[in-house]
Amino acid sequence: MIQPDTTKADADDGTVLPDDTDTTEDSEDMQDMTTADTDDADAGSDEDVADGDADTFPRSYVVKLRTENAKYRERARSADTYAERLHTELVRATGKLADPTDLEFAKEHLDDPDALAAALGDLLARKPNLASRRPAGDIGQGASPLAASSVDLAALLRQRAR
Repeated sequence: MIQPDTTKADADDGTVLPDDTDTTEDSEDMQDMTTADTDDADAGSDEDVADGDADTFPRSYVVKLRTENAKYRERARSADTYAERLHTELVRATGKLADPTDLEFAKEHLDDPDALAAALGDLLARKPNLASRRPAGDIGQGASPLAASSVDLAALLRQRAR
Protein backbone atom coordinates (compact mmCIF):
# COMPACT_ATOMS: atom_id res chain seq x y z
CA MET A 1 0.00 0.00 0.00
CA ILE A 2 1.05 3.51 -0.75
CA GLN A 3 0.94 5.96 2.09
CA PRO A 4 -0.30 9.48 1.37
CA ASP A 5 2.20 12.30 1.45
CA THR A 6 2.26 13.78 4.93
CA THR A 7 3.75 17.12 3.88
CA LYS A 8 2.39 20.18 2.12
CA ALA A 9 4.32 22.71 0.16
CA ASP A 10 3.75 26.28 1.28
CA ALA A 11 3.06 28.33 -1.83
CA ASP A 12 4.55 31.57 -0.52
CA ASP A 13 8.06 30.63 0.46
CA GLY A 14 8.45 27.06 -0.83
CA THR A 15 8.88 25.50 2.65
CA VAL A 16 7.39 22.12 3.34
CA LEU A 17 4.94 21.87 6.21
CA PRO A 18 3.90 18.65 7.89
CA ASP A 19 0.28 17.69 7.16
CA ASP A 20 -0.76 17.99 10.78
CA THR A 21 -0.16 21.76 10.67
CA ASP A 22 -3.45 23.56 10.23
CA THR A 23 -3.28 26.29 7.59
CA THR A 24 -6.68 27.63 8.58
CA GLU A 25 -5.05 29.34 11.54
CA ASP A 26 -3.21 31.59 9.11
CA SER A 27 -6.42 32.51 7.34
CA GLU A 28 -8.12 33.18 10.69
CA ASP A 29 -5.25 35.48 11.66
CA MET A 30 -5.70 37.32 8.37
CA GLN A 31 -9.44 37.68 9.03
CA ASP A 32 -8.73 38.99 12.52
CA MET A 33 -6.36 41.60 11.11
CA THR A 34 -8.91 42.59 8.45
CA THR A 35 -11.61 42.86 11.10
CA ALA A 36 -9.35 45.01 13.25
CA ASP A 37 -8.74 47.35 10.30
CA THR A 38 -12.47 47.55 9.66
CA ASP A 39 -13.16 48.22 13.33
CA ASP A 40 -10.69 51.09 13.25
CA ALA A 41 -12.42 52.54 10.20
CA ASP A 42 -15.83 52.09 11.83
CA ALA A 43 -14.61 53.85 14.96
CA GLY A 44 -13.71 56.87 12.87
CA SER A 45 -17.12 56.88 11.23
CA ASP A 46 -18.78 56.60 14.64
CA GLU A 47 -17.05 59.80 15.64
CA ASP A 48 -18.39 61.45 12.48
CA VAL A 49 -21.88 60.24 13.34
CA ALA A 50 -21.51 61.62 16.84
CA ASP A 51 -20.65 65.00 15.30
CA GLY A 52 -23.63 64.61 12.93
CA ASP A 53 -26.02 64.08 15.85
CA ALA A 54 -26.11 67.82 16.31
CA ASP A 55 -27.65 68.10 12.81
CA THR A 56 -30.45 65.59 13.35
CA PHE A 57 -34.03 66.62 14.03
CA PRO A 58 -36.61 65.22 16.42
CA ARG A 59 -38.80 62.47 15.04
CA SER A 60 -42.01 64.49 15.40
CA TYR A 61 -40.55 67.29 13.26
CA VAL A 62 -39.44 64.84 10.56
CA VAL A 63 -42.89 63.22 10.52
CA LYS A 64 -44.49 66.66 10.22
CA LEU A 65 -42.24 67.53 7.26
CA ARG A 66 -42.97 64.21 5.56
CA THR A 67 -46.74 64.61 5.87
CA GLU A 68 -46.50 68.18 4.60
CA ASN A 69 -44.48 67.05 1.58
CA ALA A 70 -46.94 64.22 0.94
CA LYS A 71 -49.73 66.80 0.88
CA TYR A 72 -47.81 68.91 -1.66
CA ARG A 73 -47.13 65.86 -3.83
CA GLU A 74 -50.85 65.04 -3.80
CA ARG A 75 -51.70 68.62 -4.80
CA ALA A 76 -49.20 68.47 -7.66
CA ARG A 77 -50.66 65.16 -8.83
CA SER A 78 -54.19 66.60 -8.80
CA ALA A 79 -52.95 69.76 -10.60
CA ASP A 80 -51.56 67.54 -13.36
CA THR A 81 -54.90 65.75 -13.60
CA TYR A 82 -56.75 69.08 -13.83
CA ALA A 83 -54.37 70.31 -16.51
CA GLU A 84 -55.00 67.19 -18.61
CA ARG A 85 -58.76 67.58 -18.21
CA LEU A 86 -58.54 71.25 -19.21
CA HIS A 87 -56.52 70.31 -22.29
CA THR A 88 -59.13 67.73 -23.29
CA GLU A 89 -61.93 70.27 -22.89
CA LEU A 90 -60.06 72.92 -24.88
CA VAL A 91 -59.64 70.45 -27.74
CA ARG A 92 -63.31 69.45 -27.47
CA ALA A 93 -64.34 73.14 -27.64
CA THR A 94 -62.67 73.51 -31.03
CA GLY A 95 -64.93 70.79 -32.46
CA LYS A 96 -62.22 69.71 -34.90
CA LEU A 97 -61.62 66.22 -33.53
CA ALA A 98 -64.12 63.39 -33.15
CA ASP A 99 -62.32 62.29 -29.98
CA PRO A 100 -60.57 65.12 -28.10
CA THR A 101 -58.17 62.69 -26.41
CA ASP A 102 -56.52 61.97 -29.78
CA LEU A 103 -54.32 65.04 -29.35
CA GLU A 104 -51.58 64.33 -26.83
CA PHE A 105 -51.31 66.56 -23.80
CA ALA A 106 -48.81 69.40 -24.04
CA LYS A 107 -48.53 72.11 -21.44
CA GLU A 108 -47.92 74.85 -24.03
CA HIS A 109 -51.39 74.19 -25.49
CA LEU A 110 -52.93 75.46 -22.26
CA ASP A 111 -51.22 78.85 -22.45
CA ASP A 112 -51.12 79.48 -26.20
CA PRO A 113 -54.29 79.02 -28.31
CA ASP A 114 -52.23 79.41 -31.48
CA ALA A 115 -50.04 76.46 -30.48
CA LEU A 116 -53.18 74.39 -29.85
CA ALA A 117 -54.61 75.33 -33.26
CA ALA A 118 -51.29 74.54 -34.95
CA ALA A 119 -51.07 71.16 -33.20
CA LEU A 120 -54.65 70.33 -34.23
CA GLY A 121 -53.91 71.34 -37.83
CA ASP A 122 -50.76 69.23 -37.89
CA LEU A 123 -52.57 66.22 -36.44
CA LEU A 124 -55.44 66.51 -38.91
CA ALA A 125 -53.00 66.90 -41.80
CA ARG A 126 -51.25 63.67 -40.78
CA LYS A 127 -54.42 61.78 -39.81
CA PRO A 128 -57.53 63.20 -41.49
CA ASN A 129 -59.61 60.26 -40.26
CA LEU A 130 -59.54 61.79 -36.74
CA ALA A 131 -61.52 64.84 -37.87
CA SER A 132 -64.99 65.44 -36.53
CA ARG A 133 -67.68 63.99 -38.77
CA ARG A 134 -70.40 66.24 -37.45
CA PRO A 135 -72.02 68.17 -40.28
CA ALA A 136 -72.17 71.92 -39.92
CA GLY A 137 -74.31 74.47 -41.71
CA ASP A 138 -77.34 73.88 -43.95
CA ILE A 139 -77.09 70.40 -45.44
CA GLY A 140 -80.71 70.23 -46.68
CA GLN A 141 -81.97 67.94 -43.94
CA GLY A 142 -83.77 68.41 -40.68
CA ALA A 143 -85.71 71.41 -39.47
CA SER A 144 -85.27 74.62 -41.42
CA PRO A 145 -86.52 78.14 -40.79
CA LEU A 146 -88.85 77.96 -43.84
CA ALA A 147 -90.62 74.92 -42.45
CA ALA A 148 -91.51 76.83 -39.31
CA SER A 149 -93.55 79.43 -41.25
CA SER A 150 -97.09 78.74 -42.44
CA VAL A 151 -97.58 77.35 -45.92
CA ASP A 152 -98.95 79.80 -48.49
CA LEU A 153 -100.41 77.86 -51.43
CA ALA A 154 -100.97 80.95 -53.53
CA ALA A 155 -97.30 81.91 -53.22
CA LEU A 156 -96.26 78.43 -54.28
CA LEU A 157 -98.48 78.56 -57.39
CA ARG A 158 -97.21 82.00 -58.36
CA GLN A 159 -93.61 80.86 -57.94
CA ARG A 160 -94.15 77.86 -60.27
CA ALA A 161 -96.04 79.81 -62.86
CA ARG A 162 -93.15 82.02 -63.77
